[in-house]
Amino acid sequence: MQHAPDSRYAWTRLGVTLALMTIGSAAMYVVSVVLPAVQADFGVSRSDASLPYAMMMVGFGVGGVLMGRLADRFGVMVPILIGAVGLGLGFAAAALAPNILTFALAHGLLLGLVGSSATFVPLIADTSLWFVRRRGIAVAICASGNYIAGAFWPPVVQHFIDGVGWRQTYFGLAAFSFVSLSLLALLMRPRPPLAAAVAVPAGSVAAVANAAASDARDLPFGLPKAHALALLCVAGLACCVAMSMPQVHIVAYCGDLGYGAARGAEMLSLMLAAGIVSRLISGAICDRIGGLRTLVLGSMLQGIALLLFLPFDSLVSLYVISILFGLFQGGIVPSYAIIVREHFPAAEAGSRVGTVLMFTLLGMALGGWMSGKVFDLTGSYHAAFINGVAWNALNLAIALTLLARTRRRQPPPRVSPA
Repeated sequence: MQHAPDSRYAWTRLGVTLALMTIGSAAMYVVSVVLPAVQADFGVSRSDASLPYAMMMVGFGVGGVLMGRLADRFGVMVPILIGAVGLGLGFAAAALAPNILTFALAHGLLLGLVGSSATFVPLIADTSLWFVRRRGIAVAICASGNYIAGAFWPPVVQHFIDGVGWRQTYFGLAAFSFVSLSLLALLMRPRPPLAAAVAVPAGSVAAVANAAASDARDLPFGLPKAHALALLCVAGLACCVAMSMPQVHIVAYCGDLGYGAARGAEMLSLMLAAGIVSRLISGAICDRIGGLRTLVLGSMLQGIALLLFLPFDSLVSLYVISILFGLFQGGIVPSYAIIVREHFPAAEAGSRVGTVLMFTLLGMALGGWMSGKVFDLTGSYHAAFINGVAWNALNLAIALTLLARTRRRQPPPRVSPA
């Protein structure tokens, strides 16, 4: 049976997709929660303890491109089943790791490359094919699963770490991830409907508009496509280097300040819960002002939130700033997908979205490790927050440059003859 776009089945499938992404994204946030315990267990520096997160995000980014191609060829169920195996084996291998290198490899190869990557890019792409009239909000709901994971898993994992230790907690995650993802994957068997081509009469106003849009997409922002894509990739890398500082190190930061890891896990949970709201609101904003302006807005607000971490470090202020940070930055990464769809040919959207998102994940990996390295060199997180602000400024500069080039390329308004 072939289901139609925007149908009741499409919305039911979106609910399954949300559950898949929430479970599949757990590893991204669990590794931040166990960072203090792993550092103490293996007796390593803060930068070495940050290496598993960095390797996992690199694997996550590269794996997203590979899993996206698998989904295009065989349907989304196949990569999800592969991801279930990867997460099950990855959590188990990490629980048995005798040293930080083995722990990091389990995160990079199994949890990132094979596991979590299967429940991100493929699910976003699949969702976009099942909706036409409500595509923006549907993709926003799908992407929110990543932040629901961030809101749900940290306090749950911290509870079990306090009770049975991080290794037993990882064994539990291995069993739960494998069983739940495997069962949910079976509900994703139907392939998405093919979009019907709509004929436009030659010489019509719509045909002229389509031709103009096609010409603009051949030179996005007035630049060769390779140059435009490269700028978006650098922007994505920079914004996520900045974004990763609080997300990866807030638990350890709270421990250093004497508030305890549990308070940090609560802040991370609140940060990602606010990110859910941010993603939904940003999806609606994108529909009104476009992806590029949404990126500029999110980058400016994220920079402000990072600056607030510098003068304020009381417990109450950190809770408040964590919520603000989540509200400000949640819509940044999804905006890149909208920008690509708006400025590049539709036939190239899949591969180019995957490439830009890969660089955002590489930015999370680089930023997570870099913040730990800066801490090792300086003995505090003050310089790490300043480093994040600098990377955020680079992202904002690129976004403003692309926005200015877009405005210059807009044709002057047509004046109707009297």
